[in-house]
Amino acid sequence: MYPNESLFSLVLTFHSLELPETSIYPAFIFGLTTYLFILLCNLTIINTICMNRNLHKPMYILLLNLPINDAMNATSLFPQLLYSIWSQDRSISYPACFLQGFLAHLNGGASYLILTAMAYDRYIAICCPLRYGAIMTTNNLVKIITGMWLLNFFLITVVFTILLPYRICQTHMTDLVCYKTALMKLLCDGTEVNNIVGLSCIIFYHGLSLSVVAFTYIHILITCVTNKQSDAKIKALQTCGTHLVVFLLLELNTLFPLISHRFEFVPAFLRRVFSISNFIFPPLVNPLVYGFKTKEIRQKIFTCFKNKKISSF
Repeated sequence: MYPNESLFSLVLTFHSLELPETSIYPAFIFGLTTYLFILLCNLTIINTICMNRNLHKPMYILLLNLPINDAMNATSLFPQLLYSIWSQDRSISYPACFLQGFLAHLNGGASYLILTAMAYDRYIAICCPLRYGAIMTTNNLVKIITGMWLLNFFLITVVFTILLPYRICQTHMTDLVCYKTALMKLLCDGTEVNNIVGLSCIIFYHGLSLSVVAFTYIHILITCVTNKQSDAKIKALQTCGTHLVVFLLLELNTLFPLISHRFEFVPAFLRRVFSISNFIFPPLVNPLVYGFKTKEIRQKIFTCFKNKKISSF
């Protein structure tokens, strides 16, 4: 048992990566390349939206939060993971582990709230086009973005704060990432309270996002069916299709880790693979989906690269 006063000096140990010596450098290079590619893709989307005034619209301002969040999400894992691969040192201080877990859950919750806000924006734009300018004003947009980040920060802070009063009985972690479920397994007691609060937050995030997305898409579908303008239908479906692909990817990518941690029958190897999937696939796929499927962003990116290529000659 470790007293709470010693948490700042407490050192935890992750599960071994089980890499043979000949695979250390290839694994490090692969991980570094993946991380740099994730940063490149997300920073490209951020730069494209910020530097083009034509994209300074509510839809793209809300979208801007997604690559920022994805870049932060990848950064909360990859530097520590790359260091572990290079040095084969699987230890991490409790404060660093706590911070990694806090950021992982903060980014995960933010993804749901951002996509929920984007679904609401598309609902107003397609179902209430004449009122869109009056509803999605700059002032209201700032309120939506500020409100979702503050709500997310408050909820995740509560979820992690209730870990602190309970004593820790072990320092070996069975996972590769400091999720809250992994931190809970280190506690001597208090797991019931933490489980209730954690499940309540999961229900809130999933329930809110699923209900809003279902409501908005049902009304958007009805509007598209009753709208006789084929061009409007196609544009609406293209815009919403990109959002729906990203949302479903997030749902599937979140569902597997939740199941693997809650049910003991899932093999330990799969549990560890699922535990890092949220740090890789959404940050990697989201900018590619929005970059290639959103016409305005795709055109701006291609124009930017074309101008740079011409100026280099």
